[in-house]
Amino acid sequence: MFGLGWLEITALIVIALLVFGPEKLPQAAAQAGRTLRNLRRMANNARDDLRAGLGPEFADFDPTDLNPKNFVRKHLLDDVEDSWNGNPATATDPLPEPALGAAESQLGYGEIPPYDSEAT
Repeated sequence: MFGLGWLEITALIVIALLVFGPEKLPQAAAQAGRTLRNLRRMANNARDDLRAGLGPEFADFDPTDLNPKNFVRKHLLDDVEDSWNGNPATATDPLPEPALGAAESQLGYGEIPPYDSEAT
């Protein structure tokens, strides 16, 4: 749960008991729950208002896409990650190997490649 182990959760409970006391701890926990619920509701309302204000053109808009990390992952790295994972359906096709002509055969051991003065 949230990356916390049993030792950390136990320590938080003990600290909460010391700070609030056993009489006020249930009230503090209920207030914290109400506050989190209100924050979640406000965030959902803000997201819905933003979608309604943007109009039907942005019906599939997701505010998490504005995070630069998610933006880069979604728009730049999806094809790369798919090709790394071996998913051929969405991966870009690899470049075809050039066909070797009669004059462009592979060099043998110790053979010097031809010099092209226009190449440099």
